[in-house]
Amino acid sequence: MQSNFIFREATINDIEQLKQLGLVSYGQYAPFLTEENLEKLKRNIGNNESWKNILAVAKSFVCVLDSDSNRNEIIGMAFLIPSGNEWDIFKAEWSYIRMVGVSPMHQGKGIAKTLTQKCIDYAKATDEKIIALHTSEMMHAARHIYESLGFTILQEIEPRLGVKYWIYTLSIAK
Repeated sequence: MQSNFIFREATINDIEQLKQLGLVSYGQYAPFLTEENLEKLKRNIGNNESWKNILAVAKSFVCVLDSDSNRNEIIGMAFLIPSGNEWDIFKAEWSYIRMVGVSPMHQGKGIAKTLTQKCIDYAKATDEKIIALHTSEMMHAARHIYESLGFTILQEIEPRLGVKYWIYTLSIAK
Protein backbone atom coordinates (compact mmCIF):
# COMPACT_ATOMS: atom_id res chain seq x y z
CA MET A 1 0.00 0.00 0.00
CA GLN A 2 1.36 3.42 -1.00
CA SER A 3 0.84 6.30 1.43
CA ASN A 4 1.85 9.93 1.41
CA PHE A 5 1.85 12.62 4.05
CA ILE A 6 0.00 15.82 3.23
CA PHE A 7 0.29 18.88 5.47
CA ARG A 8 -2.63 21.31 5.64
CA GLU A 9 -4.53 23.55 8.03
CA ALA A 10 -7.09 22.06 10.39
CA THR A 11 -10.72 23.14 10.21
CA ILE A 12 -13.67 22.99 12.57
CA ASN A 13 -14.75 19.85 10.69
CA ASP A 14 -11.60 18.11 11.97
CA ILE A 15 -12.46 18.35 15.68
CA GLU A 16 -13.50 14.71 16.09
CA GLN A 17 -10.30 13.49 14.43
CA LEU A 18 -8.21 15.96 16.49
CA LYS A 19 -9.79 14.67 19.69
CA GLN A 20 -9.13 11.06 18.70
CA LEU A 21 -5.54 11.88 17.74
CA GLY A 22 -5.06 13.69 21.04
CA LEU A 23 -6.35 10.69 22.97
CA VAL A 24 -4.06 8.20 21.21
CA SER A 25 -0.96 10.40 21.02
CA TYR A 26 -1.14 11.65 24.61
CA GLY A 27 -2.70 8.43 25.87
CA GLN A 28 0.66 6.70 25.46
CA TYR A 29 1.78 8.59 28.59
CA ALA A 30 -0.86 6.85 30.74
CA PRO A 31 1.77 4.74 32.56
CA PHE A 32 3.33 7.96 33.93
CA LEU A 33 0.05 9.40 35.26
CA THR A 34 -2.19 8.68 38.18
CA GLU A 35 -5.69 7.51 37.31
CA GLU A 36 -7.04 10.91 38.40
CA ASN A 37 -4.59 12.82 36.20
CA LEU A 38 -5.22 10.51 33.25
CA GLU A 39 -8.96 11.20 33.53
CA LYS A 40 -8.24 14.95 33.69
CA LEU A 41 -6.13 14.68 30.52
CA LYS A 42 -8.89 12.75 28.74
CA ARG A 43 -11.52 15.34 29.76
CA ASN A 44 -9.34 18.19 28.50
CA ILE A 45 -8.63 16.49 25.17
CA GLY A 46 -12.29 15.51 24.74
CA ASN A 47 -13.62 19.05 25.29
CA ASN A 48 -15.15 20.38 22.06
CA GLU A 49 -15.06 23.99 23.28
CA SER A 50 -11.31 23.81 23.88
CA TRP A 51 -10.78 22.64 20.29
CA LYS A 52 -13.08 25.35 18.92
CA ASN A 53 -11.16 27.95 20.94
CA ILE A 54 -7.74 26.79 19.76
CA LEU A 55 -8.89 26.62 16.12
CA ALA A 56 -10.34 30.14 16.38
CA VAL A 57 -7.04 31.72 17.42
CA ALA A 58 -4.26 29.38 16.25
CA LYS A 59 -2.54 28.76 12.97
CA SER A 60 -3.14 25.03 12.80
CA PHE A 61 -1.12 22.42 11.01
CA VAL A 62 -2.12 18.80 10.54
CA CYS A 63 -0.52 15.89 8.77
CA VAL A 64 -2.94 13.77 6.81
CA LEU A 65 -2.30 10.23 5.72
CA ASP A 66 -3.34 10.00 2.10
CA SER A 67 -3.31 6.32 1.19
CA ASP A 68 -5.49 3.86 -0.64
CA SER A 69 -7.27 2.77 2.55
CA ASN A 70 -6.94 5.78 4.89
CA ARG A 71 -7.69 8.81 2.74
CA ASN A 72 -7.58 12.01 4.80
CA GLU A 73 -6.87 10.43 8.19
CA ILE A 74 -5.23 13.04 10.46
CA ILE A 75 -2.11 11.48 11.98
CA GLY A 76 -0.31 14.59 13.29
CA MET A 77 -1.15 18.04 14.63
CA ALA A 78 0.41 21.23 15.99
CA PHE A 79 -0.99 24.67 16.74
CA LEU A 80 0.79 28.04 16.83
CA ILE A 81 -0.93 30.60 19.02
CA PRO A 82 0.10 34.14 17.97
CA SER A 83 1.42 36.70 20.42
CA GLY A 84 -1.24 38.72 22.19
CA ASN A 85 -2.88 35.59 23.60
CA GLU A 86 -1.46 35.34 27.11
CA TRP A 87 -2.00 32.01 28.86
CA ASP A 88 -1.26 31.06 32.45
CA ILE A 89 2.36 30.10 31.65
CA PHE A 90 3.01 32.11 28.48
CA LYS A 91 3.55 35.87 28.24
CA ALA A 92 1.36 38.00 25.97
CA GLU A 93 4.35 38.99 23.83
CA TRP A 94 5.16 35.36 23.01
CA SER A 95 3.68 33.13 20.37
CA TYR A 96 3.49 29.54 21.54
CA ILE A 97 3.06 26.02 20.24
CA ARG A 98 0.38 23.74 21.67
CA MET A 99 -0.83 20.18 21.25
CA VAL A 100 1.89 18.67 19.09
CA GLY A 101 0.81 15.08 18.67
CA VAL A 102 1.43 12.22 16.27
CA SER A 103 -0.32 8.88 16.07
CA PRO A 104 1.89 6.25 17.73
CA MET A 105 1.70 4.21 14.49
CA HIS A 106 3.45 7.03 12.63
CA GLN A 107 5.97 8.29 15.17
CA GLY A 108 9.62 8.35 14.19
CA LYS A 109 8.86 9.44 10.62
CA GLY A 110 9.67 13.14 11.08
CA ILE A 111 6.04 14.28 11.29
CA ALA A 112 6.29 16.07 14.67
CA LYS A 113 9.50 17.80 13.60
CA THR A 114 7.92 18.92 10.31
CA LEU A 115 4.81 20.21 12.09
CA THR A 116 6.94 22.09 14.64
CA GLN A 117 9.07 23.55 11.83
CA LYS A 118 5.90 24.71 10.07
CA CYS A 119 4.94 26.56 13.28
CA ILE A 120 8.41 28.16 13.41
CA ASP A 121 8.27 29.15 9.73
CA TYR A 122 4.83 30.71 10.15
CA ALA A 123 5.94 32.59 13.26
CA LYS A 124 8.92 33.98 11.34
CA ALA A 125 6.70 34.97 8.41
CA THR A 126 4.35 36.84 10.75
CA ASP A 127 7.18 38.66 12.57
CA GLU A 128 6.83 36.92 15.91
CA LYS A 129 9.83 37.43 18.20
CA ILE A 130 9.68 34.50 20.63
CA ILE A 131 8.06 31.09 20.34
CA ALA A 132 7.41 29.22 23.57
CA LEU A 133 6.11 25.77 24.39
CA HIS A 134 5.88 23.52 27.40
CA THR A 135 6.79 19.89 27.64
CA SER A 136 7.33 17.33 30.34
CA GLU A 137 9.80 14.83 31.65
CA MET A 138 7.80 11.97 30.11
CA MET A 139 7.98 13.41 26.58
CA HIS A 140 11.56 12.45 25.71
CA ALA A 141 11.12 12.38 21.92
CA ALA A 142 9.38 15.76 21.95
CA ARG A 143 12.14 17.35 24.01
CA HIS A 144 14.73 15.97 21.58
CA ILE A 145 12.84 17.43 18.61
CA TYR A 146 12.44 20.85 20.22
CA GLU A 147 16.09 21.01 21.26
CA SER A 148 17.21 19.95 17.76
CA LEU A 149 15.23 22.90 16.36
CA GLY A 150 16.95 25.37 18.71
CA PHE A 151 14.51 25.60 21.62
CA THR A 152 16.14 25.91 25.03
CA ILE A 153 14.77 25.51 28.53
CA LEU A 154 13.75 28.85 29.99
CA GLN A 155 12.52 27.52 33.33
CA GLU A 156 10.90 24.68 35.17
CA ILE A 157 7.25 25.30 36.02
CA GLU A 158 4.84 23.85 38.54
CA PRO A 159 4.10 20.19 37.83
CA ARG A 160 1.09 19.48 35.61
CA LEU A 161 -0.76 16.20 35.74
CA GLY A 162 1.66 15.25 38.51
CA VAL A 163 4.82 15.39 36.35
CA LYS A 164 7.69 17.82 35.86
CA TYR A 165 7.28 20.43 33.09
CA TRP A 166 9.52 23.06 31.53
CA ILE A 167 8.93 26.11 29.38
CA TYR A 168 11.12 26.14 26.30
CA THR A 169 11.65 29.21 24.14
CA LEU A 170 13.12 30.01 20.75
CA SER A 171 14.09 33.56 19.81
CA ILE A 172 13.33 34.29 16.16
CA ALA A 173 13.71 38.07 16.27
CA LYS A 174 15.37 39.46 13.16
